[in-house]
Amino acid sequence: MRIALGSDHAGYSLKEEIKAYLAEQGIGYQDFGTFDTTAVDYPDFALMVAEAVAGRQYDCGILTCGTGIGVTIAANKVPGIRAALCHDTFSARASREHNDANILTLGGRVIGPGLAREIVSVWLAAKFAGGRHRRRLEKICAIEKKYSLSG
Repeated sequence: MRIALGSDHAGYSLKEEIKAYLAEQGIGYQDFGTFDTTAVDYPDFALMVAEAVAGRQYDCGILTCGTGIGVTIAANKVPGIRAALCHDTFSARASREHNDANILTLGGRVIGPGLAREIVSVWLAAKFAGGRHRRRLEKICAIEKKYSLSG
């Protein structure tokens, strides 16, 4: 498994914690930045990660910013991306099982490193359940297609 990582300055510390966790688990990743706490614009990093995941260079992505909201909104503008903001393990599992989320987003100013590690672990272990959820996912994809063609 290869994971694309990205953050803005407010999510930098949490991203570094996630990198350490992934390295401990032997999970490959690519860090798309930012690489310090100098103020940057979160859409730039969300776009790089989302394009890498949508282009299938990476299996999935993890993005962090202050709240997780900004990177979620930005990443979800890329066709084929289903970024899910999760601040608990239940949501993390459900985002994969029910929504086939391919990018996990987290808020560095919202959750601590221990909880972030748990969320990442649960999110990476969960798999899309299919079944009735597939029908709903297909409806989401149809909405995306409709608006990408009319835009």
